[in-house]
Amino acid sequence: MISITRAAATSLSALALGFVLMTAPATAGEPVITERITVHGTALEGNLEGNPADRKVIVYLPADYRTSNKRYPVVYALHGYSIDNEKWTTEIRTPATIDGAFAAGVKDMIVVLPDSRTLHNGSMYSNSVTTGNFEDFIARDVVGYIDSHYRTLATRDSRGLAGHSMGGYGTVRIAMKHPEVFGAIYAMSPCCLGVRGAPPAETSAQLEGLKTPDQSVSLGFMQRATLATASAWSPNPKKPPFYLDLPTRDGVVQPDVLARWAANSPLAMVHQYIPAMRSFKAIAFDVGDRDGLKTDTEALHKTLNDYGVANSFQLYDGDHVSGVADRFQNHVLPFFDRNLMFAPKP
Repeated sequence: MISITRAAATSLSALALGFVLMTAPATAGEPVITERITVHGTALEGNLEGNPADRKVIVYLPADYRTSNKRYPVVYALHGYSIDNEKWTTEIRTPATIDGAFAAGVKDMIVVLPDSRTLHNGSMYSNSVTTGNFEDFIARDVVGYIDSHYRTLATRDSRGLAGHSMGGYGTVRIAMKHPEVFGAIYAMSPCCLGVRGAPPAETSAQLEGLKTPDQSVSLGFMQRATLATASAWSPNPKKPPFYLDLPTRDGVVQPDVLARWAANSPLAMVHQYIPAMRSFKAIAFDVGDRDGLKTDTEALHKTLNDYGVANSFQLYDGDHVSGVADRFQNHVLPFFDRNLMFAPKP
């Protein structure tokens, strides 16, 4: 099912988004077209948490999409933990930021925001029998649907992948494992890059004390994030009702579970995926100088440098959530303008 709306006029969007006024010329063009669609995720069928396989996806089309016969590159933008793609639009302020980028000279492209929220607020963009195979959902189901229903340039050279926080993690993870799908990537303040230990004793006790998934709704951010991590990285189909292994049992750290978590750390994984990372036209990372994630982000940048894999790293003035809309408009979309292919190969 597809429901279609028009984006607000660029001038009105600019009033709500001050920095657009500074970047978009007075003669800004028509606003992008917004479509809200549902994509069935074959990769998500039968997951043990009961996360729906039918997922909401927001698609932004260039203003001339319905009046031209052109094909366009596509940027897939992944949201972070604890939100869905609708909330993601309020953080990156789409479609206004896309309008602003186009008005400032970024070439027309399709931008896609899929929903990957789960029972415990985040899929980690990983494959798991418990959550569903969200890695494959993005790289196969969503990309396949967009290519079959829209006029795309259906080649890796014309596909970009970006995301913030958990979405930044997903960008790096999916890039490593599906280099045949995407040609350029941009990870914004990526989380979860390094190997993590067991949670504090109080958190472990809270999680071990849960009897039903419904009880998890009242937990704090980090407690629910730990459940999401365990659902994605240490699933256990023999342990209802959560179908996961926690990193502690009766308060005792479980090294085998932490080893499974470590196996999903990009800083640990990257050494096995250097040929994949080398295949990208461009790789970019950014993170705020007051963001606790800056250390691991810079470490991944340095590791790629050590292997001779070209990539850029920018440390900007800000914390984890400041300036995300500005980064999306004035850095992420221009990056893909420079690094995606906008015409079919001869």
